[in-house]
Amino acid sequence: MLADELQRPGQRYLHMAPTTILNVFQLQKTFGSEQIFEGLSFQIAERERVALVGVNGAGKSTVLKIVAGLEEPTAGVVSRAQGLRLTYLPQEARFTSARSVLEEAALAFEPVLQSAARMRQIEVSLGDPARDDFDALLEEYDQLQHRFEVHGGFEMDHRTEQILTGLGFSEAQYQEPVRHLSGGQRTRVALAKALLGEPDLLLLDEPTNHLDLGMLEWLEDFLVGWGGACLVVSHDRYFLNRVTARTLELAFGGVEDYPAAYSGYLKLRAERFERRWKEYEAQQEFIGRTEDFIRKYKAGQRAREAKGRQTRLDRLERISMPQSYQALKISLSPALRSGETVLKTAALQVGYPATTHDGNRPATMLASTPELTIERGDCIGLIGPNGGGKTTLLRTLIGELPPLKGSVERGVNVTIGYYAQAHEQLPPQGTPLSVILQAQPMGEESARNYLGRFLFSGDDVFKPVSALSGGERSRLALGLLLLQRANVLVLDEPTNHLDVAAREALEEMLKGFDGTILFVSHDRYFVDRIATRIWSIDEGRLTQKLGNYTDFLRSKHSPGLELEPAKVQVRQRAEDPAPDPDAEPRDRGPLAGDGQRRKAIERAERDISRFEGKLNTIAGALTIAEIDQNYDEMAHLSAAHDEAQASLDQAYLQWETLQQAASQAAPEPAGRR
Repeated sequence: MLADELQRPGQRYLHMAPTTILNVFQLQKTFGSEQIFEGLSFQIAERERVALVGVNGAGKSTVLKIVAGLEEPTAGVVSRAQGLRLTYLPQEARFTSARSVLEEAALAFEPVLQSAARMRQIEVSLGDPARDDFDALLEEYDQLQHRFEVHGGFEMDHRTEQILTGLGFSEAQYQEPVRHLSGGQRTRVALAKALLGEPDLLLLDEPTNHLDLGMLEWLEDFLVGWGGACLVVSHDRYFLNRVTARTLELAFGGVEDYPAAYSGYLKLRAERFERRWKEYEAQQEFIGRTEDFIRKYKAGQRAREAKGRQTRLDRLERISMPQSYQALKISLSPALRSGETVLKTAALQVGYPATTHDGNRPATMLASTPELTIERGDCIGLIGPNGGGKTTLLRTLIGELPPLKGSVERGVNVTIGYYAQAHEQLPPQGTPLSVILQAQPMGEESARNYLGRFLFSGDDVFKPVSALSGGERSRLALGLLLLQRANVLVLDEPTNHLDVAAREALEEMLKGFDGTILFVSHDRYFVDRIATRIWSIDEGRLTQKLGNYTDFLRSKHSPGLELEPAKVQVRQRAEDPAPDPDAEPRDRGPLAGDGQRRKAIERAERDISRFEGKLNTIAGALTIAEIDQNYDEMAHLSAAHDEAQASLDQAYLQWETLQQAASQAAPEPAGRR
């Protein structure tokens, strides 16, 4: 239960107009002489889930920092609702702490902890009933106790452990000092603190970085059932489809507002662009005709008419030509066709062999596999938890690491191109131009033209690799990979650091590739578009499934069931929720008796949990329907979602009514009588 729902009764319910909690007006930001954006205006209402998208460098992170108050705009105003509790989570957590993981996460409850500490002090003081301030201390204690309950003091430990577990921390890691964690783990600790703080507005900058698929699904479910508002920057399109319902696009220094999640935003943007292009062309045609008339008649008998048309033309508000970003221009054709069988293995154990030079470290086995066969034309997506052995398996299959057990046999005419996740193939002291010239003999002009296809222009080709951004290194690594003209592509997280436009260009290239692909990716949208088979590593064991990620998800959540019966089941649950035989009548007045009152509150809480679970189920079905572009199903599930949401709101109202009744019926402390 969120604290702000108690503090502001009634704001949660759908029958009341949503309150605007953030208003951004005419925002502008410049760095030196470079203007990043200007004229940005948008609003966010309570409980609204908004995506902020745009190419790398458009200023998305800067917008979040300005909204959070960490940077000042060059011009414009950011108005926040009075008392707004706002939390900002950056892409990378750059903090260090001597506290343990559990202690650091618990800092989200600092007001609760302060209340508890003061309550303990008062309890000691109340041991003396003769004190002059006894009644004042009692009153303060009651207020602190109420604040402790409202802010979730009794559920604090349970919720902290629940969120840390969802974000991939084992119980053994709870006491590990934060300063000993990796950068990705620290970012997950910061995310846990942000979620535990339950702010009114959550600003998330790439929250899916450092999360494996299990953590991603947990975070999505958490945010779908959460009661606050959020503004999210993410390149994870699957995540945006599940979590957000509105999209702000930051492009060409301005912002465009689309009332839809990511998939709907793409359609609306295409329609908007086409409409504006037609309007622009129509105006250009009108201007051309008018100018021809003026040139033809400005000195003749119709000079007055020509002058009038010139005046109207001068006053005409010109429509700007619609802009679009330059896209990656990449294609790949293998130099040689491979044999039918690309790779074949015996049952494998992959990991790291025993070593003697660093203290006789024993062999470490990360994953085992059954016999594997990769055929020409396969597109295999390898998924699994972080640290589960995915990269190790790739390196074993391409011959960089020996298997701990088993063997790998390469097929006829197989040439492998490997894309390393950390871009180890790029020399730090090289430049994009030198890297390409070293990989493929060609003239400098040809090399610069080739780099232009990967969006390197001007002096960018002379920048040291060490000074390139993550996105630039990824694009350069792709350019280097394509020069190999391999017929088997082994890709380890190829979408990392790429913006959405670059990911879409990569997807189109891979879909048209006449070869074999084995890849690791946490981008489920990417996996969905490319994969025809899924290899999943879970608890150190690899299993194989036909189909893409959506097919894998269906088989995982409904093993042995076809999709259609599962959909019918969701509809029945959403449209005709089974009545709770133990539920209290909705119009019941204040209850007599603490036990009876407690039971009624518990029933209301069970109702809330049941309806929230139902909403999560419907949201998952909506995601699948959206991916399948089943618009009838989407409409049906949307209606079911609204109905379940209304039931949830009613359950919250019942819970609050019962809590208020319990508060009014509570007996006064003995010291006051």
